[in-house]
Amino acid sequence: MTDVTGRRRGPRARMPGNGVSRRARLLGGVALATMLATPAMVPEPALAQGGPMNVRPDQLGEGVVTPGGPSLRGSPAAPAAPPTTAGLLRGGVAPVDRNAPVTFTADEVEYDQNENRVTAKGHVEAWQNERILRADRFTYDRDTGVSTAEGNVQLLEADGQVLFAERAELQGGMRDAIVEGLRGLLAQNGRLAANGARRRTLENGAVVMDLSRVVYSSCDLCQDDPLAPPIWQLRSRLATQDGEARRIRFRDATVDFSGVPAFYTPYMSMPDPSTPRSSGFLSPSFGQTNYLGGFLETPYYWAIDDSSDLTFTPVVTTNTAPFARGVYRQRFNFGEVNIAASAAYLEERDKSQEKGLGGSIFSRGSFTIDENWTAGFSINRASSQTYLRSFRLPSPAILASTAYAEGYWGYNRYARINALAFQGLRETDDVGRTPFVLPNLYYEHVFERDQLGGTFAADATAFSIYRSQGTQTRRAGSRLRYELPRTDSFGSQWTFRMQADGLGYNADKLDEAPNFSTVSSVTTATGNVRAALDWRLPLVRSAGSLGRQLIEPRVQLVTGPSTGRQTRIPNEDSLDFEFTDANLFALNRFNGRDRQEGGTRVDAALRGAWFFPNGGSVEGIGGRSFRASEEAVFTENSGLEKRASDWVGRVTVSPTSWFDVTARGRFDGETGDRRLIDTSAAFGLEPIGLAGTRVTTGYVYHIPNPLQTPVRYTREVYAGATTRIGKYWRAAVFGRYDLELERGVSYGTSAAYEDECLVLEGRFFRSLAENAATGTTYPGATTLIFRIALKTVGDFSARAL
Repeated sequence: MTDVTGRRRGPRARMPGNGVSRRARLLGGVALATMLATPAMVPEPALAQGGPMNVRPDQLGEGVVTPGGPSLRGSPAAPAAPPTTAGLLRGGVAPVDRNAPVTFTADEVEYDQNENRVTAKGHVEAWQNERILRADRFTYDRDTGVSTAEGNVQLLEADGQVLFAERAELQGGMRDAIVEGLRGLLAQNGRLAANGARRRTLENGAVVMDLSRVVYSSCDLCQDDPLAPPIWQLRSRLATQDGEARRIRFRDATVDFSGVPAFYTPYMSMPDPSTPRSSGFLSPSFGQTNYLGGFLETPYYWAIDDSSDLTFTPVVTTNTAPFARGVYRQRFNFGEVNIAASAAYLEERDKSQEKGLGGSIFSRGSFTIDENWTAGFSINRASSQTYLRSFRLPSPAILASTAYAEGYWGYNRYARINALAFQGLRETDDVGRTPFVLPNLYYEHVFERDQLGGTFAADATAFSIYRSQGTQTRRAGSRLRYELPRTDSFGSQWTFRMQADGLGYNADKLDEAPNFSTVSSVTTATGNVRAALDWRLPLVRSAGSLGRQLIEPRVQLVTGPSTGRQTRIPNEDSLDFEFTDANLFALNRFNGRDRQEGGTRVDAALRGAWFFPNGGSVEGIGGRSFRASEEAVFTENSGLEKRASDWVGRVTVSPTSWFDVTARGRFDGETGDRRLIDTSAAFGLEPIGLAGTRVTTGYVYHIPNPLQTPVRYTREVYAGATTRIGKYWRAAVFGRYDLELERGVSYGTSAAYEDECLVLEGRFFRSLAENAATGTTYPGATTLIFRIALKTVGDFSARAL
């Protein structure tokens, strides 16, 4: 037999396809030869070291190829090669079994014994695990160890990524490869094209892959003109995927927008997407603030090990000394910790500002001890609020720190022990009056329902509070609760409630803040019992096609011994009190237990609702309380200081999905004057053709609170709007105005464009809040941010304050 060149050819084994695919049990790794950029699928074939393989034509039957390349005589498989990095720009995929069987099919398989070559033709398809290789022609030369796949080469990954090539050649035990005309459909809508690619396997098993003339983008092509350049694309003369360093490096890289070069860098490095975590510099951020001047921050991410990392961010400014921030995170089998810290030097710009070294720490952690107990902590401290605002850090008025342990036993038992510390950051805060709580104990047990259908619960509490200047309190107590519901033959719902409290106190400096009592020290015990009978009658009727209507009167009788003002009992948990419809029917309407409501009273309210077939509703409730005695239990302006309380109520109007109004109020029981109004409304503009546009408005009014500093009326309005413009654009605007001070509180706006591959965003925010001590606005009160994000590549931002 001779070929077209006239050379004499040896006997050839051939299996005609006859339109039927055949499975071939050939040599180890033949079907793996073109697993191009996925070395995890390229095992070490045992027969790749050379030497003839005696295969008879009748041995070319159906079967599978086992990784490791055993001969058909069943020699043991070679050990799998070390794990290596997955294909270029490939997302994190779970490692596959390198020893899994490899199967391939073809219309025709030939074996030339003289040239020691195996050739598969026509619809060649090979697969291992969930990876699939397709080609028109596949050749393996056993003498040279070179494998070649030609014609419509395709590699389908388990995660949906697809690589295409015109031709692929593998050698060196199928560890090295050269690919021509590489194309790829990658994860997250990524598209990759390269003139050619070369893969090299290092001695340690790591893979290095070089690509020439690379173009990458995650943008969809224009449907009207597929040849038009995408919104953005990354072009590079050479890209290298280093499996040993687990990084991808670009040389002579350019970012084009709509085909116009906009950014060039001679060198750029990024973590291999197949690596979940990799150390390196993150996208820088720069900008300008009144206090810092121009600044540049370059975060560095350090993947310490598989369970911990550190992000360190040095910041260089033109007006201040350099400063730094850092975030440390670690996960354990039983919990996690997160610690964010910063340090900087404050420059004095005027007499109202601080000077010197400052810092902050915000940390939290949670841990599982066993199946019942968990523990954790939250430590938050800062040198001052001015420091936080100056260096663009979160700046609440009060920082709370805690350490705790809590236990759960089923659904009905709970225990907690914790310690609390507070830091007031306002310049008017008195540090000596800030409390420290250690310990704070709580245990609760809810028992099963009794034979009558009632529920009994009991709890126990204890705490100690320390102040360097102010009351120091130790308290232990317990509360018993019982509730029994009943329904009579008329549909009335009756509920009997009982609550008993027992409390013991030992306190020093009771005549100081926050109690200001007439005695200095006290050791005492007190208790209170409250019993209530609650009746309500829900009356429902059909409104036909308009839905259902409800009217529900409710009356509650509450009684118990009188308690008076309790001025010689420390008050730690009932200082801040607000009377609303939410606590109208509470047995003790104080927030905590240090103040007990006594005497006899009647609570009454009327609730009405209309429920529409579309799911919308209109609901309202109004009521008040009447006490049998005039004892002074509540403070002035609380709404409960008189025998007849203020009126409280709430109205919710939500007839459709695009309209929602909620109003809550409290009004003087005699004159009807407003004392509290909190109204918010949100409505869309779909009815006038502006789908995607939503407007929110609100109004807040409150009479002076004795605990408020300074004591003044609160009267504010706010409004905002969000809208979508077309498919990709969105915008928002908001503002808040203080009617009492006749000046703005804050305002801002934002606009953004987002499609499948690009995000452009701009934000502006201005806070007009003033430092109560100096009368000046806080540093960092203005923020202006510009952001551009190339999805799957990076995020870049500029900021000004």
